Amino acid sequence: MTVTRSEYCVIACAEAWRDAGEILASPMGLIPSVGARLARLTFSPDLLLTDGEALLVRPDGTPEGWLPYRQHLALVTGGRRHVMMGASQIDRYGNQNISCIGDWARPKRQLLGVRGAPVNTLNNPTSYWVPRHSRRVFVEKVDMVCGVGYDHAAGARFHRIPRVVSDLGVFDFDTPDRSMRLASLHPGVTVEQVREATGFDPVVPDEVPYTREPTAHELELIREVLDPAGTRAREVGA
Repeated sequence: MTVTRSEYCVIACAEAWRDAGEILASPMGLIPSVGARLARLTFSPDLLLTDGEALLVRPDGTPEGWLPYRQHLALVTGGRRHVMMGASQIDRYGNQNISCIGDWARPKRQLLGVRGAPVNTLNNPTSYWVPRHSRRVFVEKVDMVCGVGYDHAAGARFHRIPRVVSDLGVFDFDTPDRSMRLASLHPGVTVEQVREATGFDPVVPDEVPYTREPTAHELELIREVLDPAGTRAREVGA
């Protein structure tokens, strides 16, 4: 059975929470949300899912517990949450921008705003999901640091960027200087495509594996339980 690009992206996002234990997953975006719920149903059964407000929920959305704001903050600041955020810009060291394009004093474009990104990224693991990999997103230097990268995180106890997932592949920072490395390619994508779509030179190993295929059971869960309407395909657009 043919696996779509969006389904490889779901698997790549789900793998961010593999064997995570009892931590809070905070996915932002449809494909990360499907990925987190898939992880909970398969290889990370202790994962905690939230409705984004005050409840802990099961993968089908039904409540299974209460998450008061005080406890939520304790999880956030104590390294017991793994959030997967979006990025309007991200650079080679994992600095993320969701605030503005251009000089912050006179921006060309106003975006979402800094919001809680500095606290999130300094105090709990943060991964990123980019549905459209391009030089406009993967830049040499972000216009404003919102999410904190490895070159600005000295002394932060719980700072960690496990992975960046895009519609082209998966990236990590497993390099001596903590710069971005191509960890896997989604099937059908080449290294040359990644380099062409990236505004800096990522570290590329001599051999780059492909993102793993979903199992038959995982495909069934994605297609029949978690996203039967197939809306995941619209987020990736491939």
